[in-house]
Amino acid sequence: MSVIRPKTEDNNHLLVLVSLLSLAVFLTLFVLRALDDNRLTSWQWVFAGIAVFKVLPLLGIGLAAAYVFTRLPIPGRFLPAALFLGSFAAGALFWSEPEAIADAARYFTQAKHLEVYGIGYFLAEWGAEIKAWTDLPLVPLLYGLIFSLFGETRIYIQVFTTLLFSGTVFLTYLIGRELWDRTTGLFAGALLLGMPYLLTQVPLMLADVPTMFFLTLAVFSVVKTLGRGGTGPLVLSGTAVALAVLSKYSAWLMLTVLPVIVLARVSKGPNGPKTVLRRGLSILAVSLFIVGGLAAFKFDIVSEQIGLLRTFQAPGLGRWTESFASTFFFQIHPFITLSALAGAAAAVLRKDLKFAIAAWPVLLVVALGIRRARYIIPVLPMLALMASYGLSRIKDTAAKRFAVASIAAVSIVIALFGYLPFLQNMSAANLRDAGRHLDAMDADGVEVITLPQARVSINPAVSVPLLDLFTEKNIVYRPGEPSASPGDASTSPLRFTWEYENPRYYAGRPDSPGGRPALAVIASNFDEASLASIRRRIEGYRLAGEFAVSDEVFAYRSLIRIYSPTQKTAHLGGDGNG
Repeated sequence: MSVIRPKTEDNNHLLVLVSLLSLAVFLTLFVLRALDDNRLTSWQWVFAGIAVFKVLPLLGIGLAAAYVFTRLPIPGRFLPAALFLGSFAAGALFWSEPEAIADAARYFTQAKHLEVYGIGYFLAEWGAEIKAWTDLPLVPLLYGLIFSLFGETRIYIQVFTTLLFSGTVFLTYLIGRELWDRTTGLFAGALLLGMPYLLTQVPLMLADVPTMFFLTLAVFSVVKTLGRGGTGPLVLSGTAVALAVLSKYSAWLMLTVLPVIVLARVSKGPNGPKTVLRRGLSILAVSLFIVGGLAAFKFDIVSEQIGLLRTFQAPGLGRWTESFASTFFFQIHPFITLSALAGAAAAVLRKDLKFAIAAWPVLLVVALGIRRARYIIPVLPMLALMASYGLSRIKDTAAKRFAVASIAAVSIVIALFGYLPFLQNMSAANLRDAGRHLDAMDADGVEVITLPQARVSINPAVSVPLLDLFTEKNIVYRPGEPSASPGDASTSPLRFTWEYENPRYYAGRPDSPGGRPALAVIASNFDEASLASIRRRIEGYRLAGEFAVSDEVFAYRSLIRIYSPTQKTAHLGGDGNG
């Protein structure tokens, strides 16, 4: 007992130190929050008007929960399952947030084409009738299949993206276990919960979280297959690489990690260099065969997209920037960043070439100056692996476990009680709430009228699919004169909205047995000029609901008024939007 007691006391001292450091780091970031220039969840906005002493008790509860969790007698064989289920539960906490990023309109529109017209139409018309912008087909195809199988309801998309997030957590664990050991893998998976910004992206109908999953799947499958071989695994590994290629163009850059994996396996693996190289070439051949089919079928479209990425997206990275300090210290728990740096130093000293597999994508982000948090989401599992490797240098197991649990707990508290309330009070929440209100109304359909935005260069028509995502009513949208794009649209991150074309499934029918539809008017404000422009159109209607949550942060605002007909005399065809 005399030997164990000092060790226990030492552990307690370390746990107290970790807790105090966690609180001190939060207080430091809170004081320095003016340095956070994130474009969505900057601490300047998230914690505006919030007293720090209201957050500290919540952090204390989170740290206490982390301590209890590290003391739970969970059998080791159940820890990976607990990690998967826990990460799914963490992602589900954010399902109530609105679609805060306008890009969701693109993915919804493409997916709905598949739902309405079928997968054959989707494959034939992707990039033609279905405007693809710079999107690749895999993610909207998956979303469309979900709509087709389960219905056009957002919750099914959120369950899917949250499963992909949990799958990424599990794959990160598997990569860490394959490269080093089980504990490193478990810690790496858990550290993905220590990134508040990432948690807010899980429920959104975008391509970032799915791309993160497919990229991580590709890395794991190649790491695993190069070490073991086999025809089936080689085919599956090549398929995984192809899925990553088809998910998002930015994944192509990150897939340059695959030659690094081959080099690491050649130099340290138990198999001969020729065997590893042969397996690597087999994986490449399978992936090229799959991707080559799409490239040949849609060569002109892919070429046009790559040209747009080169002339518009790449220069835009210099304009739409966020600082690395914001991303790696505010939007990601700073302990993760510091541990990753420590891991890099330890790997250099130990000459551990396997660490390069995790480090390569992160080094690309830094070297190429990719300064936008959304664009680096796919490489976050690699950052978590780097950090876990750094933490593995700590000898005290209890302190390591509590450090990882406290990182996750503090980040979840910040995201849940800081980021989520902020996002729920964005004007994007009006689209969500208006959709629910429309579903509760006794109306056969809804006609949407969009008015020009007063403060931002964005095509107001992009609000229509975002509203459609939140309602089961049939939407009719027939704009009058198209909005004129401003002179700066060619360099705007919202340029895609000016190339948005009204899908024909919103054209409506010439008659409707239920009579006049409800009206939903979307505007940036409802001043006298706005009301005057729709006065004739709302004759015979009464105001049935208004959704006017308005933040003072973002220029794009979607305020909504819903009108119901005073009598059912006209059909859904009606007039245009006027």
